Amino acid sequence: MSKREGRGQMEIVLLVVCFVVLVLLGAPVALAMILMPTTYILLTDAAPLLTVPHQMYEGIAHFPLVAVPFFMLTGELMNGSSVTQRIMRLSRVIVGRMRGGLAQVNIVASMFFAGMNGSAVADTATIGTIMIPDMKRKGYTPAYAAAITAIGSTIGGIIPPSIAMIVLASSVNLSVGALFAGGILPGILIGLLLMLTAWIIAKAKDHERGDEPFTFRAFLSAAWGASLALCVPLILVVGIFGGWFSSVEAGAITALVALILGTVVYRDLDLASFLGALNRTVRMSASVFVIIAAAGPFTWLLARLGALEMLQNWLLGFAETPFFFALMLLGLILLAGMIMDAAANIIVLGPLLVAACETAGYEPVQAALVVVVGFLLGTVTPPVGVCYFTATAIAGCRLEQSAAALLPFLAVEILVLLLMLFLAPLTLFLPALLGFL
Repeated sequence: MSKREGRGQMEIVLLVVCFVVLVLLGAPVALAMILMPTTYILLTDAAPLLTVPHQMYEGIAHFPLVAVPFFMLTGELMNGSSVTQRIMRLSRVIVGRMRGGLAQVNIVASMFFAGMNGSAVADTATIGTIMIPDMKRKGYTPAYAAAITAIGSTIGGIIPPSIAMIVLASSVNLSVGALFAGGILPGILIGLLLMLTAWIIAKAKDHERGDEPFTFRAFLSAAWGASLALCVPLILVVGIFGGWFSSVEAGAITALVALILGTVVYRDLDLASFLGALNRTVRMSASVFVIIAAAGPFTWLLARLGALEMLQNWLLGFAETPFFFALMLLGLILLAGMIMDAAANIIVLGPLLVAACETAGYEPVQAALVVVVGFLLGTVTPPVGVCYFTATAIAGCRLEQSAAALLPFLAVEILVLLLMLFLAPLTLFLPALLGFL
């Protein structure tokens, strides 16, 4: 190793250590990512300081990202009307009679909402405020209620629409429609396996069962009440997969449909609720775009120091043995998810990991979906898992208790990640069927 290479590695180690320390001290991830390249440029004069704002602009100058606030607005408009209650009622009718019925309702509701807002955080907040108090009243421990809510919310970023997929697609120049199509089967499989895990735990711990018996009449009534709301994801799927409109146009149309449902059809979305939905959408969109923009100069710095190339070469060192490559890939994704926000990971590491997987023989769409699902797991793992903290705060329990309750459900999602890597049709069948591949 030359003296120059040794110095470069020391700079990379120092950068990573400083970044991790800032995050652990509570600094916002976006601020930490901007401080690193700014400090580097001021100390070394390696580039003009204007490089930082230029890279921030380049990070968000992707047209598909315009869809993000539209999908967020769709979810907020639905939460402001009676759509949420209608979906919850349908979920209760379908699975509420099962052992551990409220846990099952929680997961099924997450699967329904996944087709409407595309955000794991929004899913956690919406379903958590309704389901966690109900679960606690029915005898579930606060930690278990928080765990099932947090893990179920990850489906919101897997079943389309998915904000995480839009962000990654804009970074690696992949079709948003292809990723949306590829996320359907893994998202459904995760939901079903989470339900199976919850049922096994319910049998072991004798969790409650709903008193109201299942009747076809009750199902038809609940399905009819939620039918118009369920048209929103149907419009999105048919429109994008049929090639009638882009992801941005789909977001705008679904937001308009949600507005019409709340104001004209159900007539329970008043002006105050509408303005509140707009306010929350602006705030959430801003937080996402700040992270995406901040990732631009941070990625530039990592590339300049050779860290990204070094990481890619290290990972490709296992490419000749698919099993070890998969283990190293998943380990790296899970470790990064414990340090950085999912959006930041997708922007900074997503393109590198997709490229490494493609070199190792994986299809780009398959690799991109593994990256998305893996980084979404970071939203429920400490110390920076935003869904984990949100659900735990709603439940009012200790962080370590909810973390322990999460373990069997995390194992399920890791299993699905392995299946996605070794069973290509799980992610590629629908994109190929719909003509994206």
